[in-house]
Amino acid sequence: MSDTVPVVVPDIGDFDQVDVVEVLVAVGDDVSVDQSLITLESDKASMEVPSPAAGRVVEIAVELGGQVGEGDLILTIEAADLPAEEREEAAGPSEEPSPTAVEAAAPAPSPAPRPSPSRRRRPPPAGGGPATSASPPHASPAVRRFARLLGADLRRVSGSGAKGRILREDVEGFVKEAMTGRGRPAGAGIPPVPEIDFSKFGPVESKPLSRIRKLSAANLHRSWLNVPHVTQHDEADITDLEAFRRAHLDEARERGVRLTLLAFLMKAVAASLAEFPDMNSSLAPDGESLILKGYFHLGVAVDTPDGLVVPVVRDVDRKSVYELAGELGEVSGRARERKLRPADIQGATFTISSLGGIGGTAFTPIVNAPEVGILGVSRAVRRPVYVGAGLAPRLMLPVSLSYDHRVIDGACAVRFTTHLCSALADIRRVVL
Repeated sequence: MSDTVPVVVPDIGDFDQVDVVEVLVAVGDDVSVDQSLITLESDKASMEVPSPAAGRVVEIAVELGGQVGEGDLILTIEAADLPAEEREEAAGPSEEPSPTAVEAAAPAPSPAPRPSPSRRRRPPPAGGGPATSASPPHASPAVRRFARLLGADLRRVSGSGAKGRILREDVEGFVKEAMTGRGRPAGAGIPPVPEIDFSKFGPVESKPLSRIRKLSAANLHRSWLNVPHVTQHDEADITDLEAFRRAHLDEARERGVRLTLLAFLMKAVAASLAEFPDMNSSLAPDGESLILKGYFHLGVAVDTPDGLVVPVVRDVDRKSVYELAGELGEVSGRARERKLRPADIQGATFTISSLGGIGGTAFTPIVNAPEVGILGVSRAVRRPVYVGAGLAPRLMLPVSLSYDHRVIDGACAVRFTTHLCSALADIRRVVL
């Protein structure tokens, strides 16, 4: 006897809707357990939805380029002899998921959006002038999220849809007017970059950006405009740490992990965050208080063919260096294969961006708001350093700490990097 199993969109965190970028099966196809059915994409990462059962696809409820929300029907599988509990699990949870801290993605317009479960409401972004209407703006959740991403106050946007409904195009037009200064006082807004026909000067080629790069650009731009950035540069003497790491490479191979400097760096960062809890916080939305976090989840920037992705390693302070090395390898692999799970990109309290494998001497990373700090790491260089009364060759690691100056002052930032560099210079400080 066969059973019909509805497959729905799983937990996607604090996203109202995400885009369907691939439909990997067709009606009539036979699928196996854990076979990928569709690929969803947000501004954080891509995610493949696996099949919960083996059987034949009898209906597909999504389309390429459309949007779906948590609990929406993806497709229906005709499965044989599937236990009742598996059918319930495939249908997904019936109760409302708990809110998460991941930023919402900027959606593309969908001709037929499906309703998604209720979400935690956020206040509309502050506008740059008086509201034109005291009543709540009439707009869909997708348009509200799009407006929040661009920093547009929907109360000041005129809707062109039915009964005054605000459409995505209305938000885009409002932002364009604000950027060009039309309809606003002289001198308001940011002057646009002039449009230039570069083909007049020589051959050109247009290369489209990946969706992750385009949406990440919007998030970075938002953070850069909202967070007053300051960067503190320092360097750590990791001569002894590197010798310690190399001495344990064989043991790491026996454990099946690749022991990199990054695993030690994560332990040292967690120890420094514990010493300076303000760096492990977020500014409350009203700007009146700090939200101090009693956990240490570190985001680690991973370079992928589609752009930069930041998976999260949880409870770094409670894990050994070998455990961190193994988890880093796993989550980095999933990021490059576009198989990150929603939990893999949620809940970071601080971010590390390491370019040491490529090069460079220093850089200014952009804070991943609502975090208040991010650490950039460049390539370690062996050079002569005064040790005692004479020069000695030492391996020096450049570090760059960017921070939100509304929360962290310069003295705190210097103390943080000093503590971090001391921990890296003598890894026993972290162990003890």
